[in-house]
Amino acid sequence: MNYASHIDLETLIGGPVPLARHVTVIGEIGINHNGDLAITKKLIELAKQSGCDAVKFQKRTVDTVYSPEVLAGSRESPWGTTQREQKEGLEFGRAEYDVIDRYCREMDIQWSASAWDIESLEFLKPYDLPFNKVASAMLTHVPFLEAVAADGKLTYISTGMSRYRDIDRAVTVFRAAECPFVLMHCVAEYPAPVDHLNMQMVHKLAQRFQCPVGYSGHEVSITPSIMAVMLGAVAIERHITLDRAMYGSDQAASLERRGLELLVQYIRTIPDAWGDGEKRVLPGEQEAAEKLRYWDAAD
Repeated sequence: MNYASHIDLETLIGGPVPLARHVTVIGEIGINHNGDLAITKKLIELAKQSGCDAVKFQKRTVDTVYSPEVLAGSRESPWGTTQREQKEGLEFGRAEYDVIDRYCREMDIQWSASAWDIESLEFLKPYDLPFNKVASAMLTHVPFLEAVAADGKLTYISTGMSRYRDIDRAVTVFRAAECPFVLMHCVAEYPAPVDHLNMQMVHKLAQRFQCPVGYSGHEVSITPSIMAVMLGAVAIERHITLDRAMYGSDQAASLERRGLELLVQYIRTIPDAWGDGEKRVLPGEQEAAEKLRYWDAAD
């Protein structure tokens, strides 16, 4: 069997890759706070100390998002034995979000939340958030998309669980409303196996839709997020946690402190290392050459 000795990236993705000078890094707290404001504050601190630009939560109206049958189902959790108790235990209300809003202002870090229904979208409006987020699960809910787009704010749109026709429809809604958006390549598995990530989609989405694209990752490794930036991603969203062993369905797909620190550090160095593609001998190289290089008379 013959294996290629290298990958011609420009041929593979159809042209040179534009590199974002500043990549927005969003620490996805989601429901990893486990309904505890003390944990929430530690996660906000973690994101800020690691260099994230923003943190993000999730906001649901439980009785709208879930059917009575689902909510009546059994589920063991720290809050009880039903799905309702578990989901209500993870849901913050006005008092908690007021605390989150104040604390993020104190920490000088932006925050937002993925609304999962129109009532939750309205709930979040008093906070004048800097951006909206459409979760992959909401990509096919056209009335919800129209409500988000009508808000007019920059919106990150996750594309997990979706076909091109689903993304086409969402893009049409946002363009009709003249609402700025970033498509987020996403694989909605928690955690996502590396061989399912299909990172070429970062550039493919940018080519097809002629729009900014980012990456919302659920894998354990930080490497795919670095790849996404190299493929032109303007935003990276990763779930964060204090400890992957904590209770919660998203914890195992989240980054702990060291992983988040390294991710942000690597992302921030990419533009400096990228260069301009012109070959030259730098002054430091010239000094080394004077000491180390064999000089042919023809030189």
